[in-house]
Amino acid sequence: MESEDRQTRKSNLRLLFEALVVGLVAGIVVGSFRWLIGQTLAMWQKGYQAAHANPALLWLLAGGVLASVIVAGFLVKQQPHAGGSGIPEVELQLQGKLQLAWWPIFWRKFVGGVLSIGSGLFLGREGPSIQLGSTVGQGVAQGFKASKSDSRVLLATGAASGLSAAFGAPLGGAMFIVEEVFHNFSPRVWLNALAGAIMANFVVSNVFGQTPVLAIDYKHSFPILQYWQLLLLGAFLGLIGRFYQWGLLNFSHVYQKIPVLPRWLHGIIPALILVPVMYYFPGYVGGGNNLILSLNQIHAVNVLVLIFLLRISFSIVSYDSGLPGGIFLPILTMGALLGAVYGQFMVDLGLLDQKLVVDLIIFSMAGLFSAIVRSPFTAIMLIAEMVGSLLHLMPLAVVSVAAYVVNELLGGVPIYESLAGRMQTKEDNDYVGEADQLTISIYEGSQLADHQVKDIAWPDRTLVRVIHRGQKDIIPNGNTKLLAGDLLVLEIDENQRGLVYDKMASLQEAKE
Repeated sequence: MESEDRQTRKSNLRLLFEALVVGLVAGIVVGSFRWLIGQTLAMWQKGYQAAHANPALLWLLAGGVLASVIVAGFLVKQQPHAGGSGIPEVELQLQGKLQLAWWPIFWRKFVGGVLSIGSGLFLGREGPSIQLGSTVGQGVAQGFKASKSDSRVLLATGAASGLSAAFGAPLGGAMFIVEEVFHNFSPRVWLNALAGAIMANFVVSNVFGQTPVLAIDYKHSFPILQYWQLLLLGAFLGLIGRFYQWGLLNFSHVYQKIPVLPRWLHGIIPALILVPVMYYFPGYVGGGNNLILSLNQIHAVNVLVLIFLLRISFSIVSYDSGLPGGIFLPILTMGALLGAVYGQFMVDLGLLDQKLVVDLIIFSMAGLFSAIVRSPFTAIMLIAEMVGSLLHLMPLAVVSVAAYVVNELLGGVPIYESLAGRMQTKEDNDYVGEADQLTISIYEGSQLADHQVKDIAWPDRTLVRVIHRGQKDIIPNGNTKLLAGDLLVLEIDENQRGLVYDKMASLQEAKE
């Protein structure tokens, strides 16, 4: 037993070392990706500024944007899973429903992302950064000849490291992976994901500095007697979030009805829209970092509403074109705009002090993210890290939970899961059928809790190998009783991984 414990400890340390390597490489890759996008966007903005003095230059700029999206679209045509944000692909990979070679995705996502996001389209770098990190995790796992189980942990670690490097938010990056992507709070996952995320953040901090990505200066605590405002704001965000979910999932049908353009050239449409937007409103394009930082200077509600309508419509048009780019930062930007709209409206009514509008801008980023992505813990932690303050966790939580509940009541669904669900194909599940493992947690109130192993209708070819209960490892038999909080290690057939995952998810639903 002592020898076995030593071997387990050695294996865990080896995996931790590999996770740090993943974080290091992901930090370099995503840091470079982030820098190139920033430089490319700045170049385009200077070009459009020069076009005001030389209108003929506008035609050259339009040609350059079209060329950029055509090249990015061609890369997606070669490898369809290099398009979009990449987060749905990572989810499917971790569920065992999708297998992808890492290198073809890696370089196409990198080049295509710089071209499409850097051009100024309303796309975020964070989703692609997560997929880039996951491909780094795959590559490192392949280089170290890691087991299938360790390879998935390293893939998740890479994804967390990618988000950490993109936002400078290691805690938020690790939380997003375990809450939204991996759906598993296994210590092997969150510990290594956090280690990789910290390493990635250390790398990018040496390049971009330690200033938070959204260093918004707000010093006034939100008055407790004004918390009714947070509930109203949360309900407002939940409603808008539901509309955005619907729009994003359905506007792609409009693209499908365009007979002239093949799918890989759909990026031409947002590119043509971008040219006049970039010419007249260069400060409102891109993911939205700079716009968020300037919102507290805009006090006209009608102007804020118009900017929001531009952002939400063009975000949907940009993403559904299929170009490499995400919705992560655009969601936060729209949330900030909605917070400014609500706050300024209340100021005009005499129901809110002007100095508190900036608070609502920050809270609304977490609220809209919570409503659309359905990850409130991630929303709270991510915004706290991005803003660089832990002083206002309570109002962040109130808005996030209120928005989540209202979106749930309106029939909202987690956006990344929905996007993943519509891309699954039969070819994605072509596996070789080797032995594999699946680790799941037992939730309080699930159909697994308080039942004996023999009473559970386990999926075919599924064996409960080990139950991790606190510090104990239990080798179960049919009479072993499962408890809420247990961590089950299942041995499964690899070609059934996706089916077993879905079956276990249904068993985790609350008992009638």
